[in-house]
Amino acid sequence: MAEAYLRRLSRWQAEQQRDAVADVHMAAYQGATGDDHRDRRGFLDRFERQVQRTGFDMVVADGGSLVGAAYGFRLERGDDWWSGLRGGLPPEIEELTASGRAFLLAELMVRPAHRRTGVATRMTELLLARLRTDLVVAAVDRPDAPVRVNAAAETLHSWGWSKLGELPPRPAPGAADIGAHYGTDVGTGGAAGPGSGREVWVRRPPR
Repeated sequence: MAEAYLRRLSRWQAEQQRDAVADVHMAAYQGATGDDHRDRRGFLDRFERQVQRTGFDMVVADGGSLVGAAYGFRLERGDDWWSGLRGGLPPEIEELTASGRAFLLAELMVRPAHRRTGVATRMTELLLARLRTDLVVAAVDRPDAPVRVNAAAETLHSWGWSKLGELPPRPAPGAADIGAHYGTDVGTGGAAGPGSGREVWVRRPPR
């Protein structure tokens, strides 16, 4: 397998390649709900909104065709995707969000054939390398029983992230998070159903 090379996409380039990005999404989340048309349409609608967000940034991995993608944007005071965080949002995190100094890693996905090759790690490092924010945030689904290992959470921990807290199940398809089919070096960790809760993880960007 040829090594994938990484490149950044501008907002305009991301919009132009939305169908290729949707192909990666469908491959990474294969079998998550079983409704391919709805899943693809829902992703494209969500992606169209996210590309317009302040501070949007994106990195893709190309191995002849797109094999992975990582992107996110700055959080703002009005964002409520972490509404319901158990124990509430710490004041310092709320302040960073309100002042535009928190970045949400909205998606990190890799085609199954290219997992365990370092692609997810490389994309994440490149995406975060030039951030001018003070905090990076992500949410991962907890896998349903009988799966006990949360590969996404374990990977974030290995990258130096810290668990902030837990959220209730995803309220709507538009919620931004890293799903159960998180394309990391350690695999997917099992499928999460619609009733699965989520974990919020945070990291200070490298300097």
